[in-house]
Amino acid sequence: MADFFWNTAAFIVALGILVTIHEFGHFWVARRCGVKVLRFSVGFGPSIYTYTAKDETEYTLAAIPLGGYVKMLDSRIEDVPDDQKHLAFNFQSVWKRIAIVAAGPAANFILAIAAFWLVFILGTTSVKPMVPEVIADSPIAQAQLETPFEVIAIGETQTPDWQEVNLALAGYIGESSLTLSYIGPASNQVRQVDIDLADWHFDPKQISPIESFGFKPFRPKVHLEVAQITPGSAAERAKLQLGDVFVAVDGQPLTDWQQWVEIIRAHPEQTLLVTLKRQGDFVEVGLTPEAKPDNNGQLIGHIGVSPVVDRYPESYIVTTQYGPFAALTKGIEKTWGLTKLTFDTLGKLITGTISINNLSGPVSIAKGAGASASYGLVYFLGFVALISVNLGLINLFPLPVLDGGHLLYYCIELVSGKPVPERIQEIGFRIGGAFILLLMSVALLNDFNLL
Repeated sequence: MADFFWNTAAFIVALGILVTIHEFGHFWVARRCGVKVLRFSVGFGPSIYTYTAKDETEYTLAAIPLGGYVKMLDSRIEDVPDDQKHLAFNFQSVWKRIAIVAAGPAANFILAIAAFWLVFILGTTSVKPMVPEVIADSPIAQAQLETPFEVIAIGETQTPDWQEVNLALAGYIGESSLTLSYIGPASNQVRQVDIDLADWHFDPKQISPIESFGFKPFRPKVHLEVAQITPGSAAERAKLQLGDVFVAVDGQPLTDWQQWVEIIRAHPEQTLLVTLKRQGDFVEVGLTPEAKPDNNGQLIGHIGVSPVVDRYPESYIVTTQYGPFAALTKGIEKTWGLTKLTFDTLGKLITGTISINNLSGPVSIAKGAGASASYGLVYFLGFVALISVNLGLINLFPLPVLDGGHLLYYCIELVSGKPVPERIQEIGFRIGGAFILLLMSVALLNDFNLL
């Protein structure tokens, strides 16, 4: 329940930032183009707080924090006095209308650049993509590379850490091959190898691109010693203590943490007799793992403890931090890279290269917001930037009801010299609305399948 409230709060904060910046883009350019703005609202529904400025613009904070809007003077919506028609949106030149509509998505891209700028200024600590071994019968295993090796680049994308490896591999889903640049154990020279992806098929919701590709990242040793106990968990109810070492379960000796995890997962709601080493003495406790559903809906055991884990070697740690000007360049590069990845992924969804089952909705986004917020400000900023790029790009799709749909109508008006008939626009809005509703329904269904 605590996770639910945390994820919801993080989602509301992230969504509030994204919507406010998007609508502010429309608002700011509309004002610069001489359009009268009647209301700038963050959220929908009943007003919690409203401030009316001297220019009669209402600034509203509404009760439902799931969107927002900018209401401009428009004779298509309400009667406009003759002396104010020059202030109405629909009486502006087509170029001004294009600028006002495009300003929303543009603001999302600017937000992403600003968020990444802050991330690179604050600095991030990550892990080099060192591969001590590969998974058998995987795409990378077919290359028969000598291990260990370091992943330097995938295609043209440099991969200083595992996050970049994951994003780069995601961009190759549905492709026929990729070029891997790496440094092997025998030399410091960068080598390249082409990897066949013909048999690379996987569900990103079930397994990460890194694992499915065959990389087994270096992991520090995980001990059978308890480092943290979750309040209210099965471990707390069994009165486990920090520093306890798991020795055996039902008389079977434990050799490593993964073995213990698999035993726990296989025994939901089943009491296990666990032998512990506690302050030099051996004690036995009854431990009953809680039952929780996994991604496939199968019940697995969970006890709520974290183990003691060794530190990564210093040579594996990568600290990335830049000055203000270099961080801005990196922020633009990162935003452009995510834009290309998002565009490619949406194209693959449309063509069927990637299954529509991979489309995520608000539940998945809320989980992502909560997870990133729990890791700290830098990770939350990165998450906001990622979603902002997606929001900006999706809004540019030429679908009526989206900004891109309005831009399409205005481009037609530029070419034809006259506006698209309102009857045709209305039909387009209905079709576009139905399509968006269908996509939202699929995304929500996918979300609920993960609960």
